This record gives sequence, C-alpha cells and structure tokens, in this order.
Amino acid sequence: MPSTPEFIIRECTKASCQFRFPIEKNNKRAHQCPICGAPTLLAVDIPPAPALPNVQISEKIILDAFLDNIRSTFNVGAIFRTADGAGFRNIHLCGITPTPDHPKIGKTALGAENILPWIYHRNSLQAARKLKKEGAVLWALENSPNSVSFYQAIVDIPEAPLVLVVGNERAGVDPELLALCDQALWLPMHGIKESLNVAVAFSIAAYSLRYTKG
Repeated sequence: MPSTPEFIIRECTKASCQFRFPIEKNNKRAHQCPICGAPTLLAVDIPPAPALPNVQISEKIILDAFLDNIRSTFNVGAIFRTADGAGFRNIHLCGITPTPDHPKIGKTALGAENILPWIYHRNSLQAARKLKKEGAVLWALENSPNSVSFYQAIVDIPEAPLVLVVGNERAGVDPELLALCDQALWLPMHGIKESLNVAVAFSIAAYSLRYTKG
C-alpha cells in the first residue's frame, strides 16, 4: 500500500489574488498559482495525521455490506473506505456494481479496496438467499411502506452476522431483494429531500451499528 503523501499550504503572492491551497509537497506545480499563474510562497507545512487510538470493537457483531446495483464508482469507493473503518468483514457487490479492479474506485476508497475482502455476484437475489441460508440477518436502508426508523432498530442489534443492504442511487433496492430482507430501515430526513446519497447513508448506518453497542 503506497505511503500517504505529505502536503503543504501555498499562497499566491499576487495582491489581487492571494489564492491559498493545499498541494503535495513534491508537486512541481506548487510554485505557480493555479488561478492566476503568479508565484506562490510556502504558507505552512501540514503535519502528518496522528495515529488514532486502537479502539476495541465487539466481536459479537459481524457486519457485511451488500451493494445492490450501485452505479457510481465513487460511491462504491467511499463505501469501501467506510466499511474498512467500521470493521466490516467483507463486501458483496451485485449486478452493475463496479468491482475494485475499476481504476476509479481507488479515488475514494484510497487503498481500502485492496484490504477489505469482497465478493461479486451477478444476481443479488441468489446471493441474498445464500446468505440467509447461512444464518445472516439482512437489513436494508430503504424507504418503503414497511420501513421502521433505523435508530429504533439498532436498540436491538442481532448477534447473527448482519448484512447491511443498500441499493441503486435512483431505483433503490430491488423490490424482490427487499422482500427477502428481515427489516427495511429509514434514516430521518428534515429537509426537502427524501433520502441521502447512498454512500453517506451507508456511512451513518455502518458507524452507528458498529459503535452504538459495545
């Protein structure tokens, strides 16, 4: 896995511009303002991120992600990064969902796609039936007539392997797959939109599931 690049903050020396921006320390374009082309000066070095404390997670809660026909490589990459951070066991990629061999996934996964195990399934229904037969519980993030509040559901998280299902950005979760899920859950929305971006919704749910229960 490649090392994390070092960054600096540069600032344009032109009085009418003074554009301030981060850039990799060894980038040859650092000395020229990307807005006006004037020379820049070093404003500050960005210190490396400190090592995070090693937080113990409950081994009783086994989490898998299930991506049903997610279209965007950037959403898939973001979900990989979140799933790695929240200690997921693996990711199931179904239908049109791109796999980590797609070059754009790494732009948001940032290496998590090389660490977290994943499995590709052409047919999400067949994959879901197999998981249920193996004893997994499937929870879908989906607004439906039978959905319950996510925060109501996580009061009682099952100790069986829990599979968090998210669906296509426009079409949602396949209705037949949704019927196989043990619960459909919605996240509260107080604005004009009815749902969040799929990667954002997954992130909220993933961290809530992992760290709500010790």
